[in-house]
Amino acid sequence: MKNIFTMVLAGGKGERLNPLTAQRAKPAVPFGGKYRIIDFTLSNCLNSGLRKIAVLIQYKSHSLDRHIRAGWNILSADLDEYIASVPPQQRISEDWYRGTADAVYQNMFLIDDEHPEFLLILAGDHIYKMNYAEMYHWLIATSADAVVGAIDIPIQEASRFGVIAVNEDYRITRFDEKPAHPISLPNDPDHAFASMGIYLFRTKVIREYLLADAKEGSAHDFGKNIIPKMIAEKRVYAFKFQDANKKAVKYWRDIGTLDAYWEANMDLVSVDPQFNFYDAEWPIRTYQGQFPPAKFVFAQDFQGGRMGVALDSIVCGGCIISGGRVQNSVLSPNVHVHDHADIRDSVVMENVTIGAQSRIRRAIIDKDVTIPPQTEIGYNREADAQRFTVTESGLVVISKGMKLHASVDPSG
Repeated sequence: MKNIFTMVLAGGKGERLNPLTAQRAKPAVPFGGKYRIIDFTLSNCLNSGLRKIAVLIQYKSHSLDRHIRAGWNILSADLDEYIASVPPQQRISEDWYRGTADAVYQNMFLIDDEHPEFLLILAGDHIYKMNYAEMYHWLIATSADAVVGAIDIPIQEASRFGVIAVNEDYRITRFDEKPAHPISLPNDPDHAFASMGIYLFRTKVIREYLLADAKEGSAHDFGKNIIPKMIAEKRVYAFKFQDANKKAVKYWRDIGTLDAYWEANMDLVSVDPQFNFYDAEWPIRTYQGQFPPAKFVFAQDFQGGRMGVALDSIVCGGCIISGGRVQNSVLSPNVHVHDHADIRDSVVMENVTIGAQSRIRRAIIDKDVTIPPQTEIGYNREADAQRFTVTESGLVVISKGMKLHASVDPSG
């Protein structure tokens, strides 16, 4: 693994996650209470033995860069190991990255400085567990020039992905981006191979293709341009996703929409969630602020009394449930829930205050929001739509730092 240099592509706008991405890149969006989306890819890298990792950032990069510096500055420079965030250098072009391949091409100097034998390209906005060493062993075993990570999915869903056609030896014969009629797996007409946006190359080979692609008027994309060309000329194989999550069903999520993001968080509070946070053999790292333990106060177990409780929920450090009720929800650090407030089926991010007697249901509340007392969210779709983002399913999303006015005048 010491011969592998890793680049994590973390520059996407994540427009379908707006307003969560209005002030941050998609990989920096909080997930599961205390994590950021990029933490899962970087944890995979560490758990796989990778020690030279460049995170290529671009749009709205401040919070992502800050998170990487604060939480991932853990490797030893004396051992020539690092996880570094790399903004656009404009050494080759004054343009923003024009595609995934162009992002790597514009940072070719990093590859040339390291002289790695292999180059691993990862996406920074997916949630999964994977040992990339197994992908490396597959490349060596097949004498491949390139290997593409692939997950088998129901064929009726495959049109939303880049679809890989393979022969019985898993050598790739075609790569189609979001095809109307996906090609199924050999001997399995009900499933197709979807690209995971994970690529492992022999560096000398991919360098030639990146240089050639930069001179062409293409989309400068691995899936659309680089891989299809390599298939015709080189040995390109698919690597079937080997899930390190230790569950019956493989877990790989591209939480690209607000509803998908909410659903993935809601799964975490179930009795047996699909994603396993609690595997000590595959830890998920992150930056953690210095918050005190969560606290639940008032135990007035009588009619009309206050009781601070959280049921079927994730509650992070610094939270105070002060006579309110939280159920089936995810609370990030430093959330304060006041008397008789009721929070259900919601994702509440850092530094949020929920006022007394408020009712919240099926909502995502971004950071630094204060919900005034006696506010109702998620119970009147028309009223919510006048103030907030509301998805087709009725999920309510409140933007970071949004100023809300009291729904009821306390002076009467």
